[in-house]
Amino acid sequence: MSATEVRDRQTREAHKVTLVGAVVDFVVGMAKLVTGLLVGSAALVADGIHSFSDIVTDIFVLAATHFGRQAPDSEHPYGHGRIETLATLWLGSVLIFVAGGIAWASLSRLLDGEPVPAPGGWAIGIALVALLAKEWIYHYTLGVARRIGSRLLEANAWHSRSDALSTLVVLIGLVAAQAGLGWMDAVAAIVVGVMVGQVGGKLLWDSSQELIDTALPHADRAALQDTAESAPGVRSVHDLRTRKLGSDVLLDLHVVVPPRVTVSEAHEIGNEVTRRLREAFPNLSDVTFHIDPEDDAGETAHSLRPGLPLRHDVEQQLDDAWHELAIWQHRIDLDLHYLDDRIDVSLYVDRLPPDASLDQAADMLRRCAGHLPWVGRLRLWQGPGRG
Repeated sequence: MSATEVRDRQTREAHKVTLVGAVVDFVVGMAKLVTGLLVGSAALVADGIHSFSDIVTDIFVLAATHFGRQAPDSEHPYGHGRIETLATLWLGSVLIFVAGGIAWASLSRLLDGEPVPAPGGWAIGIALVALLAKEWIYHYTLGVARRIGSRLLEANAWHSRSDALSTLVVLIGLVAAQAGLGWMDAVAAIVVGVMVGQVGGKLLWDSSQELIDTALPHADRAALQDTAESAPGVRSVHDLRTRKLGSDVLLDLHVVVPPRVTVSEAHEIGNEVTRRLREAFPNLSDVTFHIDPEDDAGETAHSLRPGLPLRHDVEQQLDDAWHELAIWQHRIDLDLHYLDDRIDVSLYVDRLPPDASLDQAADMLRRCAGHLPWVGRLRLWQGPGRG
C-alpha cells in the first residue's frame, strides 16, 4: 500500500470516528438537556450544554484531519501536519478552560451552600446512560488515534473523557442529592476539574514541543540509527536529526560510505538506507540523507570552512605544475577524491614515456607538484579511467 493510500485510509478512519462521536454528543446532549429541564436539575442542563459544545469541537477536528492529512504541495512541501498540531493546542486550551469552569462553578456552589433538589431515579438513569456512552466514544476514539498516530484525535478522545467525567460528577451529585448530601457534587467536580486540567496541560506541552521541532525520544533515534547502519555498504551514521510534523516523522542523517566508491553507488547505498527505514518505521514521511566519504561527526560544518579547490582549479594548478611533462600530455582521465582535508589524485594515461616505469613517472609527478598543499595521495594508472 502506497503512502498516499495509507494517508487516505487513516483520514477516512479519523472522519468516521469523529462523525460517530458527533452523533453521540448530539443524542446525549439532547437527553441531558430535556431531562434536566423536566426534573429541574441545573447540573443536567449545564452538562447537556457541555455535550453540545463537543459537537463544535468535532466539526473542528473533522476540518483539521481533512486538511492536516493532505499530501504535500508546492506551498507546503513537508505536508500539512502542523494543522493537526495547532488544532491539538486549541483542544488542550479548551480542556483547561473546561476544567477551570467545572472547578470554579463547583467551588462557588460549595462555598455558597447552594441546595440541590432530589432529582428522582429517571434523571439518575439518564446520567448513567450518558456516562457509559461518552466513556465508550472515548475508548473508540483513543483506539483509532493510537492506531493511526493522530495526537489530534487523542486530544478529542480526552475531550470526550472530560465530558464523561463531568457527567460522572453530575451523577454523583444527583445520587448524593437524592440521599440529601448535595455538597458531594461540588467536591467531586473540583477533583474532576483538576484531572481534566492536567490532561489539557499535557496536550499543550506535547504540542508545543512539536512546534519547536523537539527530537524523538532517545530510544526511537537509536532504533533509527541501528536500522540505517544495517544497510550493506554503510560504515556508520551520524548527525541523525528527527522532528515531528503532526503524525508524521521527518528524518535527516549523514551516511558514511567507503571513500572511493562511485557517486552512483554511494547514492544507491543511501537509497537502500531510506528503503529500510521506511519499511521499519511507516510513519516516516520524509528522509533526507547526506553521503559522507569519511566520518566527520562533531566537526565544524564543511560549508563554513575554507574549501579545497574544485576540479577546474585543480586541473589548472596541475597543468601549471606538469605542463612540461610528457606524461601529463598523455592523460586520458583524472579522478579526484576529497579525503582528510586533501585531494587524492588518480591520473590515467594511455602510454608512458620511453624507458620510464609507472613508479618512476609517479615520483616525477609528485616532485613537480610538491608545492601544492592540497595534494594528498597521487596514483598513476595506464589505461582508461573509471569514468
